[in-house]
Amino acid sequence: MTAHALAVAAPRKWYQLSLTQQIMLGLVAGVAIGWWMSEHFSTKDLDPSATAAVLAGKQLWVEWLGVVRDIFLHLIKVMIAPLIFASVVQGFAGTGDMKKVGRIGWKALLYFEIVTTFALVVGLVVVNLVKPGVGVVLANAAQSTASLAKPLSLAEIIVHMFPVSVMDAMARNDVLQVVVFAVLFATAVIAAGEKGKPVLEFCGSLTHVMFKFAGVIMKFAPFGVGAAIAVTVGAQGLGSLVTLGKLVFTLYGALVLFVVFVFGAVIWIAKVPLKPFIRAVREPFTLAFATANSEAALPKAFENMERLGVPRGIVGFVLPAGYSFNLDGSTLHLAVASVFVAQAAETTTGIHFGLEQQITMMLILMLTSKGVAAVPRASFVVLVAALESFKLPVAGAFLILGVDALLDMARTSVNVMGNCLASVVVARWEGEFDAKKAAAFGTPDEIKSEV
Repeated sequence: MTAHALAVAAPRKWYQLSLTQQIMLGLVAGVAIGWWMSEHFSTKDLDPSATAAVLAGKQLWVEWLGVVRDIFLHLIKVMIAPLIFASVVQGFAGTGDMKKVGRIGWKALLYFEIVTTFALVVGLVVVNLVKPGVGVVLANAAQSTASLAKPLSLAEIIVHMFPVSVMDAMARNDVLQVVVFAVLFATAVIAAGEKGKPVLEFCGSLTHVMFKFAGVIMKFAPFGVGAAIAVTVGAQGLGSLVTLGKLVFTLYGALVLFVVFVFGAVIWIAKVPLKPFIRAVREPFTLAFATANSEAALPKAFENMERLGVPRGIVGFVLPAGYSFNLDGSTLHLAVASVFVAQAAETTTGIHFGLEQQITMMLILMLTSKGVAAVPRASFVVLVAALESFKLPVAGAFLILGVDALLDMARTSVNVMGNCLASVVVARWEGEFDAKKAAAFGTPDEIKSEV
């Protein structure tokens, strides 16, 4: 046993924090810094001549905190494409069974559709019970949506899955295109027989190196997380909760109910070991929440799900595919946000948007939300398209933008948790989940074996 392995396995001193504890500390520090920025650089009651100087000072803080945040996100994103490609190729080509790919594919898509439908139902029920839009008056000014991208149709989603250039797909971190190419490439590696073995060995080595690379970058995570949350709180201010506080708390409450009851039911039915799963998902969840960026959590989610006992091939396929087809948090947010606008429109114009119309909208969102990953500012774009389809005021969507950063943190972290759970469920469904690895997750022996 190496000295390094012994050091990893040894009990921590009281002052030695785990990565999760470091990230949480960064999160708290970031909130404190953001609150200080919003208070210290407040322009309320200031003389107009002093406002410009105060705003310039705040912008300087935001700019340099943004540098720390963006460096972390760039380093995370640079490893995503090679990690996905190598993991999928090694996972599927290593088994030599392409029938398994199709079997995993339809199981994953079936699970995605069932769970995202429940997300819509939970969102619809909660928003109609709480009624956060009642009493909200929308501005009459019409905002332009001409510059927004349009959601992809079903035909466009299918075409989009197949890259014109794999280098372009990797450069854009289009995870779905990278997965599709990797699956097809794995088929070719299997067909090549003995001549394909060097490629398979290379992909195995590349996956191992990328996990180590992720471990190096994660040492920077507390600073990246702290900077990201500081910029958000500093720009939004804690006072932003007052204006649209009921909407924010409605979404957060609906997401909590969804996680407890829907994810809880899935965990019970699929016999997912609860405590090891929580330990495995807490770091990716926290990263996604603080950065409001699901890509930031992907490498850690990859590593932890494999350590939890999900085979590499299943992790490599289900997690990236879920980024396009299993956006539970974003789907629930669309249900809450669209009905919120309908309620506000009723307050403003007196036009009632009934339950039948809401259900029709939810059915449309079930289809359009599947293409959100390929669209910039995806949830907002799909929301605008839904509102336009039902002649609801687009001004409501722009009103929500005022607290969208706070909403994005919640829906993104639930998206990541949902995809992690999906990988475990599919592995269970395939009979390939390693319960022994799950039971050992996070113990000194398991950490030592990973070194």
